[in-house]
Amino acid sequence: MAVVNFSIPDDVKKAFDRAFKGQNRSAIVTALMRSAIQHAEAQVDQREVFAEIRRLAREIPPLSDDEIREAREELRK
Repeated sequence: MAVVNFSIPDDVKKAFDRAFKGQNRSAIVTALMRSAIQHAEAQVDQREVFAEIRRLAREIPPLSDDEIREAREELRK
């Protein structure tokens, strides 16, 4: 198991201590770090998906108003 030392603002430390009083701080920090990692990874995945959508949008020719109207009518059947 690794040991991590870092500095945080005093007000954050006090708020953390109040919010998690009597709980295993190492377990809480570990859970928060895991959550932050998942969030960061999801953001990367999301950027990649949006980049792929933009790439595909540039490759697909735009439809005319009539083509769009026809497609909508077909879907309504």
